[in-house]
Parts: sequence; C-alpha cells; structure tokens
Amino acid sequence: MSRLAVVCGGSRGHRGGRVPSAGREGAAGWRSSPGAKRAARAAVASLRGVGHVALGCDVSEQQEVQRSFVEIQKTCGDVSYLVNAAGVNRDALLLRTKPEDMVAVLHTNLLGSMLTCRAALRSMLRTPGAAIVNIGSVVGLRGSAGQCVYSASKAGLQGFTLSLAKEVASRNVRVNLLAPGFIRTDMTAGLTEEDAARSVPLGRFGEPEEVARAALFLLESPYVTGQVLVVDGGLQLAM
Repeated sequence: MSRLAVVCGGSRGHRGGRVPSAGREGAAGWRSSPGAKRAARAAVASLRGVGHVALGCDVSEQQEVQRSFVEIQKTCGDVSYLVNAAGVNRDALLLRTKPEDMVAVLHTNLLGSMLTCRAALRSMLRTPGAAIVNIGSVVGLRGSAGQCVYSASKAGLQGFTLSLAKEVASRNVRVNLLAPGFIRTDMTAGLTEEDAARSVPLGRFGEPEEVARAALFLLESPYVTGQVLVVDGGLQLAM
C-alpha cells in the first residue's frame, strides 16, 4: 500500500504557496528553519515505501491550511504521517514582550499545529496505522527565563498532543510529541559551543539528524502514542 507523509513548516512569518501538483514522491516548497526542515524531512525520507510532501504555507491561517490539505488529498492521496515542525521564537522578558509578538508565537507554534492536525485527520482517520509527530521543546516542559511565551506555546502543544492522542486512539491514529533541546539550527545561532559545553551534560549541541532519528522512531512504532520523547543531551538534568 502506498503511503504519504506530510511535513509542515510554515513559519518565520512568511507565506508559502499551496502545495503544487506533484506525484507521491514529490516535494513542495518550505518555509521553516533549516534545522527543523532537515530533521523532519530526513525522518520521513527514511520511511521505506513512503512518499513525502513538504507543505509550505502559513500554518496559522485556517483557510490556507485547509486549501493545502485539500490539494494534497486531490493530488497525492490520503495522509499516513504528519510531522509538525513549524516554529518561531521572539524571546524577551515578559514585561518587554509586545502583544503582537505573543500572538505571532502562539499562532505559529500552537494554533498552527492544531489547524494542520485538524485538516490532516480527515484523511488520516481512513488510513490504518496513521501517526502524527508534533515538535515541541524542552523549555515547554521545564520553562526558561526570557522565554515565557515560547515556553507557553510549547507547553500548550504538549497538552494538545496528549489530548488528541486520547481522542483518536480508537481509530488507530497515534500522536506523540518530540521535545528537542539545543539543536544546531538558526534558533540557536546566538549560542556558542562553550554555551553548549556548560549547559548540556553531553557537552555539545544536538544535530538535526539526531532529532530525525527520534521522529522516525515515533512514526514507525505502532504501540507508542501519547508520549513525550525528549532529545536534549541531558539538558533537563541540568535545568
């Protein structure tokens, strides 16, 4: 049976176009951080016999998300796997955070994943063994000074993931959360190797490919749902 994986990454405030007409092995445009893109696409590309599409759209816009998934359904078929990798941060102390920045972070990091899951589930409920992986963050589990809004968005994503896992388990759809720590992406570009050595017990940044392996595990594990898998080199141990 042919299967399809969709990777969503409409972030950074950019608007991507709808997914163009493509075959099951096609890939569309991307609007996400390079690290998240590499990790998520590497994960789905590792799935044998599974075509994949990278969905480039503004995930916080309901109509745009819906149009994109309708086109995916029309041109590529039912969705088997969904990876939500969209994310933005506007880090600052809460008293210095502008309301519009709060809205932008919450809309992309939390609402965006809600909208893409809702749109994808219409076909996933008809697909045996379907699975969703939402990309959260270790700061959503433990908090971080100067990241109140980002932490709230990722903590909210965890609650959403666990609740959705309960809702769709009876239809054999699995939903899990991946919580990375300091991964070498543009979001950690301001940190140095010395910062990683001081903060992370394993003494280094994680690589996007290491996140991909964890995402692949969650996608391919038929008896794992409603779980939070932390990929942080032991960062939580030091927080």
